[in-house]
Amino acid sequence: MRRFDEARRYGIRYRQRPGAYGILRRGDKLLITFQARPEPEFQLPGGGIDPGESPLIALHREVREETGWGIAIERRLGAFQRYAYMPDYDIWARKVCHIYLCRPTFRKGPISEPDHSAHWVSLTTAAHILGNEGDRHFVAALL
Repeated sequence: MRRFDEARRYGIRYRQRPGAYGILRRGDKLLITFQARPEPEFQLPGGGIDPGESPLIALHREVREETGWGIAIERRLGAFQRYAYMPDYDIWARKVCHIYLCRPTFRKGPISEPDHSAHWVSLTTAAHILGNEGDRHFVAALL
């Protein structure tokens, strides 16, 4: 599986952290999130898959929490891994990120995830401002 961003640091114990993330496309726009803390960055909506949860259920939950939108999942685009420190959890993680192409359906309610906001941007803009190389790679592949 392809790795993006930092290489694995030897001597650090990484926890496995699978996640599901969506490229939410409507026409030539994408719905992405901005997370203000702990480090400000634009991200694909999505996040960790809880124990016993399927990737698709996790994706629906995370998108709703981070954007307020419901989604229709069109297809899985692939996956990548990255090694990162997760300050919210105080852990080093090997994140396995499963990427899905989705269509936003309708706004279901307010954003419930603290320090997140939703933004509609062009595909080109998203391919440049997303905070990690793996996310940018999958968006750029749609251009």
